[in-house]
Amino acid sequence: MDETRDASDPQKAQVTLYTRPGCHLCDEAKQAMLAARCENQYTLLEVNIDLSPELKRRYGWDIPVVHINGVETFRHRLTPSDFAREVRRALLASGG
Repeated sequence: MDETRDASDPQKAQVTLYTRPGCHLCDEAKQAMLAARCENQYTLLEVNIDLSPELKRRYGWDIPVVHINGVETFRHRLTPSDFAREVRRALLASGG
């Protein structure tokens, strides 16, 4: 799976959330991401790991996993302030 930044909007970080239906920690992670109030700084791709045998094998029940610009940044839990900080860090590192 390609996790490169969306070339159509180089000013935003690409956030990938690896999840599965019914995952309460995944729901909490999404709530924290929204509470960070930085949604204008990133694009979000949610990936249901149950649809890919490779991802299901890689992550199993070890979710949610959040990648920012292709780098695993969070696993299991995140706070709004930590998420906002990491999005800003990714933007600065990429020159955005």
